[in-house]
Amino acid sequence: MLALGKLLELTLVGREPAAKIQLTPEGARLRWLAEGALEITPPAGLDSGLDLLLSAGIHGNETAPIELLDRLLHGIARGELKPRARILFLFGNPEAMRKGERYVEQDINRLFNGRHEQSSGFEALRACELERLSATFFNQAPADVPRQRLHYDLHTAIRGSKIEQFALYPWREGCRHSALELARLKAAGVAAVLLQSKASITFSAYTYAQLNAEAFTLELGKARAFGQNDGINLEMLEARLKCLIENTEPALEPDNLDGLQLFAVAREIIKHSDSFHLNLPADIENFSELPIGYLLAEDIAGMRWVVEEKGTRIIFPNPKVKNGLRAGILVVPTSAAAL
Repeated sequence: MLALGKLLELTLVGREPAAKIQLTPEGARLRWLAEGALEITPPAGLDSGLDLLLSAGIHGNETAPIELLDRLLHGIARGELKPRARILFLFGNPEAMRKGERYVEQDINRLFNGRHEQSSGFEALRACELERLSATFFNQAPADVPRQRLHYDLHTAIRGSKIEQFALYPWREGCRHSALELARLKAAGVAAVLLQSKASITFSAYTYAQLNAEAFTLELGKARAFGQNDGINLEMLEARLKCLIENTEPALEPDNLDGLQLFAVAREIIKHSDSFHLNLPADIENFSELPIGYLLAEDIAGMRWVVEEKGTRIIFPNPKVKNGLRAGILVVPTSAAAL
């Protein structure tokens, strides 16, 4: 196997490879760009036109997606997986991965779309670097064939979920959500999609809004340590990614989204002060339904969040976030007619 296929090993020990470029026997090029960053270029004349950004490890303790990307890279480096797409593999927060922690100083996934410029420290610098690597990758694509840009930012959640595998679809002004991309997610085993309706500061929101990529944050089960992810079944996603890489994807059915649950954001719960209190059990699962009239949270100066919307569910409840950040999202069911 080509040494650059061991990107995860290199990242976990903090080593820079001696050879920065290697070729598979078929002519695909592997190029090391920076720590945790590897670009794949298909052999000459075999480019499908897909520019595929696959990121994981934005949170260092979310290991199942990291292991998935490692398997894909090994397949390419061994010649078992024959790329016809340009691919950028990114391990987002190498230092947090080495420590087995969600982050070192601050959450990288709250530092995109200009937010890193208002901060400092390792994670702010890394968010800036990830933006630069992504922009360069997409913008340097050859122009000899029509291009499609796609970004999957792969995560696992802090807590359990009543819907284990779901996606967040960012918002961009003047742009409609794509039924074709929703059909692709359904085929990859994603059971639900949250259609966002405002700007965000996550990695996928950056690539969607600033780089015109179809971009998604994928939540793929609960965070566990390396080697302990047998309970997370990513077979459908892995198979779909292999098809995208090799340009063998079966036809999609954008007119048939039956079985894919769609949700819209009703409200975000923002923590304003250290007085913030979230009235939920610590072990509550994502997509737990809340009754109308329920006092969800309280904060300084009499601020209260009361559930008003029928069918409301909570996702990402986290009262430990820094002041000014989102401590939870209230979502409600919607339909494909909202696209």
